[in-house]
Amino acid sequence: MSQTFQGSFVAMVTPFRSGKVDEAKLKELVEFHITHGTDGLIPCGTTGESPSLSHDEHRRVVELVIEAARGRIRVVAGTGSNSTAEAIDMTKHAERAGATGALVVNPYYNKPTQEGLYRHFRAVAEATALPILVYNIQGRTAVNIETPTMERLARDCRNIVGVKEASGSLDQMSQVILACGPDFSVLSGDDNITLPLLAIGGRGVISVIANIVPRETSEMVHAALDGDWKRARELHYKLFPLARAAFLETNPIPIKEAMGMVGMLEPEFRLPMCRMGDANREKLRAILTAYGLVK
Repeated sequence: MSQTFQGSFVAMVTPFRSGKVDEAKLKELVEFHITHGTDGLIPCGTTGESPSLSHDEHRRVVELVIEAARGRIRVVAGTGSNSTAEAIDMTKHAERAGATGALVVNPYYNKPTQEGLYRHFRAVAEATALPILVYNIQGRTAVNIETPTMERLARDCRNIVGVKEASGSLDQMSQVILACGPDFSVLSGDDNITLPLLAIGGRGVISVIANIVPRETSEMVHAALDGDWKRARELHYKLFPLARAAFLETNPIPIKEAMGMVGMLEPEFRLPMCRMGDANREKLRAILTAYGLVK
């Protein structure tokens, strides 16, 4: 399947109001990204607090984003689960709803073997015609997809077209790019190392900070893809403090707090996520002020 995923994709937050999904705000955020240079939207990923959404809410958020996008921008729905059957069900729903791809995270808590990981992702891939991006994040799932496993998936499953790589290891990312070939999209899962990944052949980012600075994130990625490394490096260092601030506490707490500070949404969370501590909130405010986002 020659469908390359490239550019700046945003791991969308899910806005809440009074305990419910704020549907009007969600649609507003879709428009914000369409007009600010984002290449693709990722609803219902980790940044979207997907573990705290009911199945009905999850489906509704995916449907709303696709409806609001109206084909103007790619929508890659988060459809992962630690149950293979549930991941298949969510992915089939995303396909019916009109998504252009699915982001499928490692099965968390179960801690499967490499063979179990291979069988999980292959089962999901075989159940859909959607292009699939694997989401490899050991820090939240307790398992790392090792390069030989990724190579098998890329070889055996024609619709597994890339990976959101959040291992934090440029060595592993280099191995994956080398093993899986030039048509396999390796996307950064960590904003602070997007530029280094692009320098070794990565195709873009699935970004947290693009929730608040989409244009600059997209510009950095595309400058690098176009070979304008001077401009890309300037933007990398401009964005770098924000990228670090986004992980002052567990994602998505800082990015939602930041969006609240600039008036984009109410910083409302679902337990076990909660408001940021006072000391870290002041650090975040100082970084946003220095960037010019808060006066």
